[in-house]
Amino acid sequence: MHAHTHPSRFSITSAIFDVLDPIPFGFFVGALIFDILYANTFTMLWVKAAAWLISIGLVFAIIPQLINLGRTWFGKSRVRTRGLAINFWLQVVAIVAALFNAFVHSRDAYATMPAGVWLSIVTVLAMVIGRIVLAADTVTYKEVRHGQA
Repeated sequence: MHAHTHPSRFSITSAIFDVLDPIPFGFFVGALIFDILYANTFTMLWVKAAAWLISIGLVFAIIPQLINLGRTWFGKSRVRTRGLAINFWLQVVAIVAALFNAFVHSRDAYATMPAGVWLSIVTVLAMVIGRIVLAADTVTYKEVRHGQA
């Protein structure tokens, strides 16, 4: 018995996507934590560190989303599911919110609040909801009766 596997045209891009995609989430969660710390302590270090995390997160968020754009909308052999499209648009919302958040964090430290916290929350929530939708889209349920394997 032979199992025939067909390599995907997108194997290299899929590998790059899988490596780079989780990185921005960590930076944006860190920025949210630092924004909350700044809102509670008013220590300028936290808001400046959040600005750096948002900027670096944006750099790492653009490349995977460009790959995701090609995979979601222009892939010829891929079937675009509803969850894949919703995840794509939620990631775009997260990037746009993070871009506005970077502009907010370029201001004086006292001027970043409360907009900085809210934009960080929107960014992280959009990414989390996108991941949940994508995970729910890939789950398949198989009915198994007793006595069958």
